[in-house]
Parts: sequence; structure tokens; C-alpha cells
Amino acid sequence: MAVSSTKTVYEIFQSMEYGPAATSSTATAQAWLEHRSRSLGLFIDGKFVCSADGRSCSLADSKGSIVCSTACAEEADISQCASSAVNGFKSWSSLSCNERAKVLLRLVSVLGQHGQCLSELCELCEASCATAALVRLLQFYSSWAQLRDTLLTDWTPLGVVAVVTSKDCPLYSLLLKVLPALAMGKTHTDILITIKCIQIFDMGKNIKALLSSTTKEPCSLWLYKNVSLLFEDGVMLCKATAGMRVPVAVSPCVGSTCPFIIFESADINSAVDEVMEAAFRKKKEVFWVLCVQESVVDSVVAHLRLRMAKMKCVTLPSEANRERVDAAVQEAQQLGATLVQSCADPTSGAQYPSTVLCGVAPSSPCVLDPCPGPLLPLMTFRSNTEAVTLGNHSPHGQAASIWTEDLTLALETAQRLSVGSVWVNSHSICDPCLPVSGHKDSGTCTDGGQEGLYQFLRPSSSSPPLPRSSPVSMDYTQFGTETSPPIIPAESDPARAPQSHLQFVAGKACKSVSGCSVAVQPPGGGLLAYCPDGGRKDVRNAVEAAVKVQPGWMKKSPSARAQSLYSLAKGLEAKRRDIAAAINTQTGLSMDEAEKEVELSITRLSVWAAYCDKVQGGALPMPNSGSALSIPEALGVMGVVLPDYNPLLSMVTVLGATIATGNAVIMVPSQKYPLPVLAFIKVLQSSDLPAGLVNVITGSRDQLTVALANHSVIKAIWYWGSAEGCQYLQYTCTSPLKTLRLCEDQEGKDGELDWTRCRPSFLEEMWRSTVQWKSVWIPTA
Repeated sequence: MAVSSTKTVYEIFQSMEYGPAATSSTATAQAWLEHRSRSLGLFIDGKFVCSADGRSCSLADSKGSIVCSTACAEEADISQCASSAVNGFKSWSSLSCNERAKVLLRLVSVLGQHGQCLSELCELCEASCATAALVRLLQFYSSWAQLRDTLLTDWTPLGVVAVVTSKDCPLYSLLLKVLPALAMGKTHTDILITIKCIQIFDMGKNIKALLSSTTKEPCSLWLYKNVSLLFEDGVMLCKATAGMRVPVAVSPCVGSTCPFIIFESADINSAVDEVMEAAFRKKKEVFWVLCVQESVVDSVVAHLRLRMAKMKCVTLPSEANRERVDAAVQEAQQLGATLVQSCADPTSGAQYPSTVLCGVAPSSPCVLDPCPGPLLPLMTFRSNTEAVTLGNHSPHGQAASIWTEDLTLALETAQRLSVGSVWVNSHSICDPCLPVSGHKDSGTCTDGGQEGLYQFLRPSSSSPPLPRSSPVSMDYTQFGTETSPPIIPAESDPARAPQSHLQFVAGKACKSVSGCSVAVQPPGGGLLAYCPDGGRKDVRNAVEAAVKVQPGWMKKSPSARAQSLYSLAKGLEAKRRDIAAAINTQTGLSMDEAEKEVELSITRLSVWAAYCDKVQGGALPMPNSGSALSIPEALGVMGVVLPDYNPLLSMVTVLGATIATGNAVIMVPSQKYPLPVLAFIKVLQSSDLPAGLVNVITGSRDQLTVALANHSVIKAIWYWGSAEGCQYLQYTCTSPLKTLRLCEDQEGKDGELDWTRCRPSFLEEMWRSTVQWKSVWIPTA
């Protein structure tokens, strides 16, 4: 009797070998590529076209085999692409919300017809993407297209948006940018390093002209850009577009370092199974660092050894990658790490066994700067506080996975981790209904949910964006180094001597560290007063005070923060005559106009007090079993360079927005009109705000802008000032990454709005600019 070669289930589980590859797994994709002669052009104006000069580049799979060739765009192709998008925007924006929703819903059926081909093409790129996830995206944003004019009546689409992606960007992440923009009535110009099957959109009527796809280096773009690419490329793009009046948002979707935290109360079997799947998959979007509580580390390592037994070596892209992995492992061993490997290490070739580096230190290079490869660093911790410290050690803040059966411990840890997504007893789950913000160096924008729509909109009451301009020729190292104006000597008669004002740092009125002062002139010229000439050391002292008090202020309940703002408004009302006189003396406005500005400022503070407990996150309905929370969190310490126009009203508007959401703020008053803000210091001194929460530093605007930009602790900068200052900030605030809100002064005004008539949409947009969103996923059985 012939011996059967079929293995039993028991034998299969004992060997854990890979099954035979299906020979027809990519037949549909191969047929589509053959139909295209394995040559993909640029998708412009609803059709594939060749590049202007006919150049192309080859796209290879993981084994080095050529899959197809893609066209390389030149300047002429970029111009044609932009023109097509502008023309498409005119017709797309003229459609009603219902018509746009129908178009997006029609794509769901088209996706069903071509879903297998799309999945196979993603497999060829080793970037698998479930068709069901794309269908969910289309359904979610088609509903928002239907509701745009109902729920977002005070908002206007920006127009044409360009998305720049790297070759490692998943298709899901790309469409998470494209679809919400289309739902809001705008068009997209997708600048891709690698094309990922644009034909599906080719099948949808009324949408072909809206999408264009080219392959081009990111620095050649000149349109509005919303960037989704690796952080290093984002830095290059921010610097290349500095001074062009081009807003740039960075949201890296690959390459971040994320903690995988296992507590002693976790289900060890499930946790180890999931960390194996996450850390050793063929193509990782993030690098995982395993953090295990000391009491269960032996059990976790034992389970890892069992799961890794007889696993095959992982194929690396090249032998150069193998050399980098070897160097990283050797360096970790020299620093005391021990290895757990799935099999023997082959002496040569572009292969390497799955490896766990046990006992590495948080400062180890394999933790701070991991190299691509099947490596999993393992660190230990003793308490929840240590776990949070290890989780926040990375410069990235994209996501974290927490494993514990204690829900209270999970939620407490999730709240303290500075990341955009937290998965409890799960990992790598996503849904478009939840907003996710990149924390720290993981981005400056929000994707997903209703909150992710606002990056493609602007308040209808705001002025249109300024026209594009060429960067100013400037030496960034010399910006802000100009010497301060000379101190004008006081009058010999003490009764006629100008008043010397103080700045406000760490809850105290004080002079500048340098002890120098600058002269303040009235509208007609002459000498009105002296104010401190603050500098880098004053900013340092203010940041130190703000860092100490901001976490406690953020933990206060929204109603407690609201009461503090109401108290601040009451204090301003008590000193309204003195502050109105300061406005009158400094700006030359009549007393009636000055008192009107004070009255508007009191009202504005009360509005922000009311906002504190009205706009919050919460639980959202999920398509699968489980619960999910969206939580707005304060950015941290913010720097604000205030405008010249409406010096008091603009200050309280910005102050209320920042501290209402739990931030601390360092404000630089108008260099031209500082006295109204300095008079407001008396209101701050009599308020119940914690010392150090609000700091006011006077002096040279450019010099203080440089000090704010170069301080690594400051998370965001709002700037009203010169074109050179805007360019400097966009070029400089890339490492570490800062959220910027830039507005050029135009003809003596702020170039953005009338502060006396701020519509609700503008206040809401300002509120949303002071928070970053976090999503917490809690699965159920």
C-alpha cells in the first residue's frame, strides 16, 4: 500500500512549516499588468499618459524580479497634473453633496469588481490591504460628503491638495488622505513614489478628472501640500517649501518606533502570539519594542522560544541590509543583550533569523534607531510608571499596544502615553471613524473621524490664502541676531521719567535676565515707556516654569479650567479703565474704541470659558465588537508671537484658546504695541491661574522667535509677523517637529481676520489647533 504524503493536523502544528504557495495567487494582477504591457504611465485627466520625456523606472518585488515599469514625471507633467486637478475642482465642487456622495458610493461596487486584482497588486508590493477596509473607508466618507453642507456650513474647502507618499506608504493610509478631501468637495493631486493601482478610480464617473498620479521627487512641488511620508522626507519638504506660503502637514505612516507593553496581569499566550505576528511580519509599517514587566519576563521569553522554534529565516531586501542587521546585533550584544533566535544564523546571503534582543537598555541604538530587519528589542520594567516612561522614551508617538486584563490599569496607562493610537489587548486595528494625531515627531495633522476633515477646510469667515510667493533670500543663521534698539536715557526730572514696565515669568513680574530695556514709542513718536528686552534665557526660564505646571493644569477638570477663565474675565472687568487707558495711550485709539476692545476681550474670555466643557471626545460606534474612545489632549507648552492689530483682544483670544484646552503658553507681545499686554499682567497676578502657566516676554520679535523655535520642549508656535519670520519658522521647526500656525502681516493688519468679528467656525478652528487627538481601542469577546 502506498504511503500517503498528506500530513495530519498534529504534524502540521508540530512542524509549523509554510504551506505550498498557490501558483495562481496573483493571476488576476499579472493579467492586468500584461494588459498594460507591464508599463504604467502617469494618471492625468482620467487616463494613463506617458511622461514628457519618456523616462521610466522599474518596480521590483521582494525577490528582485521586475514587476513593471512606471513613468517618471518632469516639470511639464507636474504642471499638466495641476491644471487637470484645478479643472476637475470646478466641476466637482459644483456638484451637490448628494451627487458627490453617490459618486463615492458607486466606487464601492467598482471596488468589489476589482478587489481581487487590487489585493494581488498589493501583495506584489508586500503591502497587503484588505478590500473590506477600503470599502469601509468609502462608505464612511461618502456619508460625510452627504452631510457636509448640513454639519459644516461655516467651512470652505481649500481647493487642490497634493499628497506626497513614500514607496512604503500603505494604500489604506493613502486613501485616508484622498477620500476625506474628495468628500469635502476638493480635488487631489497624488504625487507617488510608487503607483498603487489607480484604475479603480478610472471606473468611477465624474471622478476621473479629480485624481492625477505622477512620480516625482517631493521637493519639486509648489501646490498646497498635505504630506504623508517618512519623517526624513517630511523634513526635506518643509525646508524646500519654506517661504512659499505653502502649508505643510506631516503624518509619517511608516518607520516609527512603538512600544508593545505586557503587564503581569496579561494573557501571556495571546500577547506573545500577537507580538510575534506584529514584529516578524514580512513588511512592517512600524518598529515594535517589547516592554515586559519583570515578574513575567521569564514566562514571556519561554513562550517566545516556543513560538519561534523552527521558524524560517526572513529574506532581507539586500546584503547591505544584512550587514546593518549584523552590526546592530553585535552592538546590542556588546552592551549586554542576549539573543533568542528562531534558527541558526546563515553565514552569508540576504537572510536573517527572527531575533529577540533580551535585556537591551533604553539608550541602545537598536531601540532609538532600529534598522529594518527581523529584530525585536525586549526591555523590562517594574511598575506602571516605569512602563509609561519606557513607552514615551521614543521620539515618535504614533501608537502603542497594551496587554493586561485590568481595564483600570489599561486606561490609566493609555492616558499617560504620548501616542496617537492605543490598542488594548490588540494591535494595528484601524477604522476611519476615529481621529488619530501624530504625537511628538510622528506628525502635525489629524487623520480619520470628523476631526480629520478640518485639515482640508478653512473657516468661511477667514480671508483667502495669500498667493504663492518665492522664498526670501536669507541667512537662517543670522535671523534674529540684530542688536536691540538703544536705550533712550530717562528725563532728569523723576516726575517726567517714563514708566519702566516688567515682564511676567513663572508667576512673577520681573526684569529680563540681561537687565536691559527697550524704548516704547507713542503713535506720534517720542518716548512713552520702557519694557524689558527679553532673550533666550528668559524663554528658557519661562519654559522651565511652564513644564512644571502644565501637566497638573491639563489634569484639572474642564469645569475647573472654565472657572479660572471666568475669574480672569472678572479680573479684566475690574481693571477695564486702566487697560483701556493703556490702549488709548499706546495705539492712539479713542477711549470709546479702547473701552469697546476691553469689553470684547471680556466677552471673548467668557466664550473660551464656556468652550472648556462643551467640546470633548467620547465613545464612537464601531463596526466590529468592542469599544473605542476619542480623546482630545493638550499639545503641551506653546509659544505665541502676537500681532500688532488689536493688541489686547488678539492676546486674550489666543490666551483663552490655549489654556482652555490644558496648554501652557509663552506669549511675546507686539513689539510695536506692548503696553496693553503688559497692563494685563496685573490681571494675571490677581487671578487663580497656576504660576508659570502664562508667561509674557517682551523684546525683539525676531530674537524671541528664534529662541522659541530652537527650544525642543515647545510643541507648537503661533506666529503673526513678517514673511521672513514665517519662512524661518517653517525651515527651522523640523527637528524636533513643531506644529505651526503662521500669518503674515499685510499692510499693517494680520492678513487673516478681523479680531472683533470672530465667527464660531474660526474659534472652533483655533480650538482644534490647540489639541492633538488620541484613540483608545478596547476589544470585547
